[in-house]
Parts: sequence; C-alpha cells; structure tokens
Amino acid sequence: METSGKDSRIDWILIVDDDEGLCELASRALMRKGYLVETAGSGRSALDAIERLNPALMLLDYRLPDMTGEDLVRRLKDSGSELPFVMMTGQGDEQLAVSIMKLGAADYLIKDTELIDRLPPVVGRIFKSIDVNRKLAKAEDELRLAANVFTHSSEGILITDSNAVIVEVNPAFTEITGYSREEALGKNPRMLQSGRHGAEFYAALWRSLAEEGHWSGEVWNRSKDGKVFCELLTISSVRSPSGETGNYIAQFSDITALKEYQSQLERIAHFDSLTGLPNRLLLSDRMTQAMAQAPRRALHIAIVYLDLDGFKAVNDEHGHETGDLLLAALASRMTQALREGDTLARLGGDEFVAVLVDLNGIDASLPILTRLLEAAAQPVTVGDITLRVSASLGVSVFPQRDEVDADQLLRQADQAMYQAKQSGKNRFHIFDSEHDRNVRGRYESLKRIQNALAAREFVLYYQPKVNMHTGALIGAEALIRWQHPELGLVPPSDFLPIIENHPLSIELGEWVIDTALGQIEAWRAEGLRIPVSVNVGALQLQHPDFAPRLRDLISAHPGAVPGDLELEILETSALDDIGIVSALMETCRSLGVGFALDDFGTGYSSLLYLKQLPAGMIKIDQSFIRDILDDPEDIAILDGVVALAAAFRRNLIAEGVETVAHGEILLCMGCELAQGYAISRPMPAAAFTGWMGTWQAPPAWKNLKELPKNRIPYLIAAIEHRSWASAVESRISGTAEDQSLFDHETCRLCGLLRESEDIPSEAAACSIKELHSRSHRLAGELFAMKGEGRAAEAESRCGELRELAERILGLMVQ
Repeated sequence: METSGKDSRIDWILIVDDDEGLCELASRALMRKGYLVETAGSGRSALDAIERLNPALMLLDYRLPDMTGEDLVRRLKDSGSELPFVMMTGQGDEQLAVSIMKLGAADYLIKDTELIDRLPPVVGRIFKSIDVNRKLAKAEDELRLAANVFTHSSEGILITDSNAVIVEVNPAFTEITGYSREEALGKNPRMLQSGRHGAEFYAALWRSLAEEGHWSGEVWNRSKDGKVFCELLTISSVRSPSGETGNYIAQFSDITALKEYQSQLERIAHFDSLTGLPNRLLLSDRMTQAMAQAPRRALHIAIVYLDLDGFKAVNDEHGHETGDLLLAALASRMTQALREGDTLARLGGDEFVAVLVDLNGIDASLPILTRLLEAAAQPVTVGDITLRVSASLGVSVFPQRDEVDADQLLRQADQAMYQAKQSGKNRFHIFDSEHDRNVRGRYESLKRIQNALAAREFVLYYQPKVNMHTGALIGAEALIRWQHPELGLVPPSDFLPIIENHPLSIELGEWVIDTALGQIEAWRAEGLRIPVSVNVGALQLQHPDFAPRLRDLISAHPGAVPGDLELEILETSALDDIGIVSALMETCRSLGVGFALDDFGTGYSSLLYLKQLPAGMIKIDQSFIRDILDDPEDIAILDGVVALAAAFRRNLIAEGVETVAHGEILLCMGCELAQGYAISRPMPAAAFTGWMGTWQAPPAWKNLKELPKNRIPYLIAAIEHRSWASAVESRISGTAEDQSLFDHETCRLCGLLRESEDIPSEAAACSIKELHSRSHRLAGELFAMKGEGRAAEAESRCGELRELAERILGLMVQ
C-alpha cells in the first residue's frame, strides 16, 4: 500500500500494547498483508503516534501501563477524533465486552493463542468496511457531479390518465426519447419498453403504485431511433380526495452515461488496470465462492501464490515501463495455462494468485502448476529486448483437516511460496500443515515460557564442583529448572531449545544471572564462599547491552563478590565476531567475573576460542567423559585436552563424572576438578549446605596421582583392551563372528608389553602380561565353544573375560 502523507488514513495501523512480543508478532502478520504498522507501549505514546501518523485503525490493549484503553478512547472522542479501534483484552468478561462495544469499538478480541491468526481477517474486514465507505462517499460525490452535469436540462416529464394513456409530455421527454409530443399523446408508455425487463418487473412496479402511491428506480427503455437508454424514473399517483387515482406523473432523466461511468468504476474496483486480471477484492469473492462449492461437490480447490523470480532486476535494468509490459504479457500467458473456471488474479507488483477449482486431489493440480511454471519461464520480447524470468509457486489446498478461512489459505500459500524460493526458485512447494502446526506450537510454547517467567515458576538447582584428589568444594554450577504447576519439575532440555535464538532467551538468561548473584549473596551472609557458574548463550553474550546489564545486576547485589560469578560460554556457540566477543569478555572481567569454555572439544573452533577468548577455565564435555572407560579415542582426546590446558595455562574441569572409575581415570590423566553424579546430582540451594556437611571424596580418589606421560599409552591400551573384551562378549551373545578379535598380533597392549620398561615394577609387568595372555586364550576358547554349539556355556563365562580386563586396567592406574 502506498502512503500519501498524513491524510492517508487507510495506510497506518497503530498497535497499542505494552507486550513487546505480541506487538512484534502482530506487526509481522499485518505487514505481510501489506499494511504499515506502528506500535506504542502506553496511552501517552499512543496519543503522540496518532497525532504524528493519523492512522486508519488502532488495535488497543484494554490495560495499559498509564491508563486503560477506555480512557484513551474517551480522550480521543473528547478531542473530536473518530478513529476506528479494536479493543484487545486478556479478560473474557461479557460485561466488559458490552461496555467496549458501546464505546464504539469496531471489534473486540480476546488475547488468546489464536489472536495472531484472527487478527489479519478482522483487520481486513474493518479496512474493507472503511474502503467501502470511502468508495461510496466518492461514488456519491461523482454521481452528484455527474447528475449536475446531465440534469442542467429539465427532466423528462410524462403524465398519464388512470388508464396509463399519455396525456402530456414536456420538451425534455422529446429530447430524451426522440418522440414528439404529438407522437406520444394517446399512447401507452409501454411503447418505450426495451425488452430488458420481464413481466414480473412491471407487475412489481404497478403493485407499488397501487399500495404505496409511488415507485422509483432505474428502467432501461428504448428511444425512437432504437437506442436503449437507462433512465432514473420516479412515478407518483395523483389521487382524488376520495382516494381514487386520477393521473400518474413520471419524472425521469437519462443516466445512461452515468451508468457507463459506474460500470467503469466497478471495473476499476475489481480488476487490475495493468493486466486486466481480477484484483485482491475480486479474488476474495472468487475464493469465497470456490470454498463454498468445493465441499458440496466433494472436490478440492488449490490456492497458488505466484511470485516472479528476477523481476526486480528487469525493472532496475530496463525501467518500469518495460517491466509493466512484461507483467502484462506474462499475465496473458499464465491465464492461458489455466482451465476454464480457474481464476488468475494480480495482488500487485509481481505477485499473482491462481484459484484452481474442481480438483479430485492435489495431484490433479500438478499439470496446471507445471504449465504455470513453463508459461512464466518462457522468454518475452519487448521491443528489441528479450526478457527471461521464472516463478516460484506456493500451493495450499482446501478442504483441510483443520478448519481454515480464505485469509489463512492465502497465507499458507504465501509461506509455501517462500519455501519454493529458498529451495532454488522456478519450482512449486505445497504447504505443509504439520510444519505450520509446529510453528504455532512454538509460539504457544514461547508464550507459556514467558508467562512462567512472569509467574516466577523457574528455579535454579546447583551441582557441586570439587577437587577429586582433596575432596574440596571449589564451586557449583547453576542449572535452571521449570517448576511447572501441573507437570512438576521440567528439565531444561524440554524448554531451552524452544527459546534458543529468541529474545526471550536473553530475558531468561538475565534472570539466571540475577538469581545466581542473589544466592551467592545469601551464602556470603551465612559465612560461605561458594563460587557459582552460569551458562550464557551466544545471543545474550553478543547483545549490545550485555556488559552494562551485567554491571547493573552486579550492582543490585552488593553482598556478592563479582569474582564468585563465572560465565560459561558454549564452545559450540555461533559467535559472529571473535574479536568483539573477546573485547566484551575483557570488559566483563574488569567487573570481576570469570569465564569458562563449556563443552570444550565439541565444536570446530576449540583452538581458536582457546587462543583468543580470555577464559580461565576449560570444561571437558561430558560426551568425552562418559565413554572413557570403553572408548580409547575418547581418552586420547582427553589426553590432548589436558595437554592443551597445560600449554595455554588454563584450569581444567570434567563434567559428567558418573562413577568412581571415571574419576580414577581422570586423576591418572591429570584432571583433578570434576562435577557429575558420582559427586552429586543438582540440588536446590536449600539442600546444598546439608550436602556439604556429608560429602567425602571416595578413598580411591585420594590415593591416586597423575601418571607419568610415558605411562599414558599403556593406560589407553588397557582401556582399548577393556573395550575389546566387551566386543568379544557382544559377538558371543550375537550371531556374527570376527576371528580378529582374539588375534594377538592386532592387539596394541600386546605390542606395548613386549617393551615393558615403563611399567612401575617387574611384578606388575609380569602380572599384566599373564592376565593379557589369559584374556586372549579365553576369548579363543569362547569362540570355539560357540562354534561347537555350546553358546550358552560360552555366554556364562564372559564374566571371566570382563574380570581379567578390569584387573589389567586396575594394575595400569596403580
């Protein structure tokens, strides 16, 4: 829609609501329909916006920060404003609805989960009403002007007796009809009939004269020279005091030219002037009719939203005149690609919509869609220029499983068209209702999470971080949970992915930092110093106001030492500019807070982040810790991360330590700091101090020291041997056989044991060699048993193989 200054009331919609999320969603929905949208968060800012924009429609929340919606409307009415408005409220109160409608609201909407879907149809209906009133007013002005032009000469007047015999006419009658006075006198007015009106029309006319004494309307008559003309006719009966009709007086004027002009106006209102195709208004009518007929005929219709690919480049290079000629040519060509009964309409610019009717199913539309693509892709010659464009088509189908209206169908087709463009253009895409339901579901979930934040339903749990060797508590990680009133305690995996990359994640992230600082402050007041780490997402970290907001949050908790707060950055975060993020982190460090690289090793930028980001702590991702007892590759990665941490002088902590054995391996590898279920599950703050009073590190951890570097290959080989034992057991329990599983020559541990100088004692070396040889002999025996049909016996002895592998690993970590 085009703007034309302050008086263009039809262009602007003003949304007045302090819910920024709702304003954003509503604005997007309305702007996709072509409206210009402004938002205001209070009554005062709304008054300023109305003065500045003079909008055509106001969508108004009933409850505003500084006044009610009713107060705002009354102020406008007191100032003489007649601005149409729709009241939105979260209350479904019938009395309130009546009050709002009495105030003059064009409509009244409940702010529920369907509000955004209902908003465009409601706004469209109101704008249609505004547009109709404007057109009616304009048409009345034009009719008045035309009538003034055409009625400077006197109206034709005809007088008959009670038997409808003409007894008098005026000169204008002669001028209009071509019949002289002499030719008309004594005749019946039916001599003027054109044949366009049937007997029922004239019967109704005479019935009105008899019952009401007058009739007025439009009549098509024929002049003496045979031309058909339209007259605006008024007939009145002249009655005697006794009530008997003595005469009839007819007054008429020739409005043929006016009718033709009216016809032109109707065409302008319903058809595109450039292509001659139906416009948006007529398209709406055609869609409504097609949707009404499809279920009755047990057939389908398809709505095809068509957008030209490359049309803007044609306009930019060759000018709008050439672009218009291209549009006209393509409109004609695409119309020919359709069937009789189908409709092609132009919405504006290079956007078209086709309505395909009487389809047995979506497959029946495929040949038509193909023809439309071919029609759009064929070259068009304009003058000496050959132009080539293509089209992207989005298709929605009716009826659907869910009830939809015409606006929803059009919006679905529009969404599908964008999918076609994103997939490479010059193709069609059929709307996926399941995807649409997912989008709606995400919006509803976002709203529930936002409401939960406002209702203080989120809580922080704290998981201890300890030094495994000494057992000392070094801090805790704050982990968010949702205390849902109906579902109970909801884990973060059920709601954090929903708000990822959404502004709500920033709001929730600030709540986490604020709450963690409050807990640090509370523990300080009890004489406890417990550093707390919190996760910070990339969207929150890279927000321009992150550092100032962090400063404000720290200032709000004077009892908390900033150095007790650590911000964990996911190593997989999509950081846009590593240099800017590094500078931001330095700014935050100047406030006293520390940083950790979380989930280290899971992304592609580990070394870059380690080198450029000023993080004092590296957190080894639990995916590498979980399988270190079985996967030699994970322990090799762990060895590399330990070396990197030492080289870059970073502290190192492992997360996901679930068993004592996990801790033993980590201590042998040189990683003393850890968190995980082997230490404690996350717990509420109220339970934390109680846990501190009972916590003791497992005795096995206290006696372990970091292995010398030359012993690490033996440890990795022992873990590989343990994994080998598990694989043998799987083969014995299954059906596949792999003889290489018990081949000494392919065993890494076997090769290392040939040169056992790095094993602490000769006795240990001999024990390991003996246990290793027994393992391979036992594996051979088990496979032989299985081959002889003694599978059950073989399975029963697999525990012996596991025990041998565990003993070897135990000797390696001594």
